[in-house]
Amino acid sequence: MSLLDRLKGGAMLRDFTASIVVFLVAMPLCMGIAIASGVPPEKGLVTGIIGGLVVGLLAGSPLQVSGPAAGLAVIVFEFVRDHGLSALGPMLVLAGAIQFVAGMARMGGLFRSISPAVVHGMLAGIGALIVLGQFHILFDQKPLSSGPANLAAMPGRVLGLSLTDWRSTELALMLGLVTIGTMLAWEKWRPARLALVPGALLGVGAATVIASAFGLDVARVVVPESIAAAFATPQAGFFAPLGNPAIITAAIAIAFIASAETLLSAAAVDRMHDGVRTDYNKELRAQGIGNLLCGAVGALPMTGVIVRSSANVQAGATTRLSTILHGAWILGFVALLPWLLREVPMAALGGVLVVTGWRLVSLKHVRHLFETHGPMPAAIWVVTFALVVSKDLLTGVVAGMVLSFAELLPLLRKGKLGVHEEHNEEGQHVRLHGAATFLSLGRLTHRLESMSPHRKVMLDLHEVKGMDHTTAEMLGEWIARRRKAGHAVQVSGPEDLLRPLAAH
Repeated sequence: MSLLDRLKGGAMLRDFTASIVVFLVAMPLCMGIAIASGVPPEKGLVTGIIGGLVVGLLAGSPLQVSGPAAGLAVIVFEFVRDHGLSALGPMLVLAGAIQFVAGMARMGGLFRSISPAVVHGMLAGIGALIVLGQFHILFDQKPLSSGPANLAAMPGRVLGLSLTDWRSTELALMLGLVTIGTMLAWEKWRPARLALVPGALLGVGAATVIASAFGLDVARVVVPESIAAAFATPQAGFFAPLGNPAIITAAIAIAFIASAETLLSAAAVDRMHDGVRTDYNKELRAQGIGNLLCGAVGALPMTGVIVRSSANVQAGATTRLSTILHGAWILGFVALLPWLLREVPMAALGGVLVVTGWRLVSLKHVRHLFETHGPMPAAIWVVTFALVVSKDLLTGVVAGMVLSFAELLPLLRKGKLGVHEEHNEEGQHVRLHGAATFLSLGRLTHRLESMSPHRKVMLDLHEVKGMDHTTAEMLGEWIARRRKAGHAVQVSGPEDLLRPLAAH
């Protein structure tokens, strides 16, 4: 056997083992996100299967894993509550078609220009809503219709507990706390050699074993006898709901948010490895096809998801084979062992989602924005977060984007960004002049990422008249990523521009 064949064999083995790790991470998340979205758990599993087998094959980001995302759970929950589960399929078909057309129109780079303050504020708001909703699942109860309503009902849930009469409510809470405690303890004290074993799996496993061993009377996951029953087929009048303008608006919102989350996740995955870089337009087309198929079979919407993707990279995956195989493992498990899924307590999945949601509410992002870029980006984060929690997701995102344009106004008078590039014996000289804003970020990103990794890059910012935080974040990440890979880059310019770039 040649060295090349041995290398290929080693890469295939790493992809095989990584796919099992991702499968173990994905299983509880697929079901938990479905429940948080107000749909049966098998709908999340179907999305995970399509995300692996279909999107994994077509993706522009080979190591990114796609599936149901916590970031869409709130908007899907509200949609199903207002329009019914039957309207989810046609809405998602339209959202997938929008994504595919956007990819064909080469609009992938535009989604990378969305303000980080808006994105992280949105995710933090979604995380807060997930925690507020899944808190009630811990008590074997259904979430209420809004974040404020869930928050208002929380004291009553706690005060209604009895320490002497353990009914299903108290038992379910105990199982949820076991799940949360196991996850947190494992992540703090797990042995290094078992670092890839997911805490969520252990938490759900521990709660399931306790519930089964003692025959506890708590709500459990309901899955169909046959996996085929989880795949719906379009019926006559399938597209009739699209005559409702509210459903078209929801499709546009899903397409926008899913695309932004996917492409931001892909950029994060690129920072984790030195392999093939993401083709953003190809990734957008693949996500469109995936969501179109999910809509056709009545499943949940999907995005590229950072938790499963980072597990994939950390487990040693080198090609898209790992992502594809993880979808096959989900399909095989659901087809062959549905009885095991029926033993899982609902409260255990609620516990997984409480931890997942809490991690989305990361205050380090708003602190970083304030300390690095000043009060305006931090205010954008706060407004986006507050409106997502108190009103709805679309209101929060739109308000955040409006404020992002307000941040831009003082820079518009300082001229359009120009990029001047020269190549000589010293290396690649890139000189920027004018105002660097998110309006020109796609063009700037394309130019910088086309720089040869084998020659030194000298980036001159002396003629830059101003820079918004979105561009500063991108530049700082590009510089840090290039240096981490061992590629030389030298940056010069005014101190007030260089300081934010050094914060990465």
